[in-house]
Formats: sequence, C-alpha cells, structure tokens
Amino acid sequence: MAELLKGKPVADALNEKTKAKVAELNKKGIHPTLAILRVGEREDDIAYERGASKRCEQVGVEVKKVALPADVKEEDFFATLEELNEDENVHGILMFQPLPKHINGEMARKMLKPEKDVDGGTDGSLAGVFTNTKLGFAPCTAQAAMEILKYYNVELSGKRAVIIGRSLIVGRPVAMMLMHENSTITVCHTRTKDVASVSREADIVITASGQMERYGKDFFKPGQTVIDVGISWNDEKQKLCGDVLFDEVEPIVSAITPVPGGVGAVTTSVLISHVVEAAAAK
Repeated sequence: MAELLKGKPVADALNEKTKAKVAELNKKGIHPTLAILRVGEREDDIAYERGASKRCEQVGVEVKKVALPADVKEEDFFATLEELNEDENVHGILMFQPLPKHINGEMARKMLKPEKDVDGGTDGSLAGVFTNTKLGFAPCTAQAAMEILKYYNVELSGKRAVIIGRSLIVGRPVAMMLMHENSTITVCHTRTKDVASVSREADIVITASGQMERYGKDFFKPGQTVIDVGISWNDEKQKLCGDVLFDEVEPIVSAITPVPGGVGAVTTSVLISHVVEAAAAK
C-alpha cells in the first residue's frame, strides 16, 4: 500500500510560514495585498477567487477585487491592469485567463509586471524559472508539486524524473525546477512513443496531461513516487479524478498524491505565499 502524499499538511505548513511573515511585515507597516483581476463571470474563476480570498483572510493578506464586465473595452481593461501595475499598495496580481477574445491575451501577459505576477504566467516569470533566478514567480501548480516532494522528503538529487505533459503551466516549468534540484529529466508528450516504457524507468513520475485516468498499472513499477497533477470531473461516477487510475496504481507504487486532496490543495497556498514574498521584496 502506497504512502498517500496528502496536500493538506503541506498547505498547512506553508500557511503557517506565510502567516508569520505577514505578522513581521505588518510590524514594519507593510500590508501584503493581492489584487484579483477578473473579466466576466466564469464559474471556475469565481470559485478560485473565493478560495484565494478565503486563504488570504486566514493568513492576513488583504484582497482587492477588480471585476470587469465580459464586454469591457480592451483599452479600459489595459488601463485597469496598468493602474494595478503601478499601485504601490498592490503587491501581487492574479489575472484570470483566458481573457475574452476581444482582449489581446499575449499583450496582457507581457504588460503584467513579473514582480507582481504571483500566479507565474508571464514570460518574465517563466524566464526566471528556466534561469533559476528571482525574476517573477514559478507557476503555482508546478511549485505546489515541488512543495509536496520536499515536504515528504522525496530524494530528488540524482533521481530520474519523468514528466508527462509539456504545458507552460506545469510540465515544462516543473521539469526545470526538478533539474535545478539535480534530477535527470525526461518530458513526455503527445508525440512520445511508448510513454509507458519511459515512465516505468523513472524514480519520480509527474502526470500533467489533463487526460482523466489515462495512466494505469502498465505505466508504473514498484518503488516510484507519483505526483498526479491532473484533475477532471467524472460525470459517470460523479467524482473528481486525476490523470492516474488511482485504484490500479496505488497498490504498486511507493507513494502517490490523491485526487482530490493532493496538488490542488497546495496551489492556493503557494499563490498567497508569493504575494507575501513580493511584499517583502519591496
């Protein structure tokens, strides 16, 4: 039976550190503030906004909500973003994407200052991940996976890690972050031949392809650590599922994250910690 790498203890530990840092900053007259920039009324955006706001309240981070109508003029959107960029009392900006089609999303990503990009989605932030420098912040989900590995003392140096998925949100940044920890990396994608044989060679497998329950027992071997980043809603079983066929894989491997209750439970805590880091850096 595999060790369950639950996200809640990781999130709780991270929250406690963040709360302590907020208290220190407050003594200096600094009040870490997150601006949430949302366009329209997408249910998933509103749900994430609600979760982020609740987590901010728990650790003492202030929230400034900026909700624009779905048909906001492009020039008005960019004026709002620039205002948040220049507001010294705003330390981090969470800009929900994708933006409506009439707003140039690429231009928005380039305009958002990396030092305020607490979600890690700008080109500047990604450059910081690839160069292992303090430019911007790592994408929150990718860092959440790393936080879990480190919390549970999973050995990374010298280990072989296989990442299934090459998105800019998880796959590629987490590959770079593992490389900075001296892991040997293989990234699999839709054109990779025989992914199962590749993943079986790894010590650590991170699945981030967004394919519900795609990876069963044939992809794994005893002794592996599995981080399942995927999350999908199974209409048939009325439950949330990951990329990994959990019931089939859990008896084989040494450690695995559950879905739900794994990486997703840590992501928001990472986001809020970035806001506090940004405030401390000013």
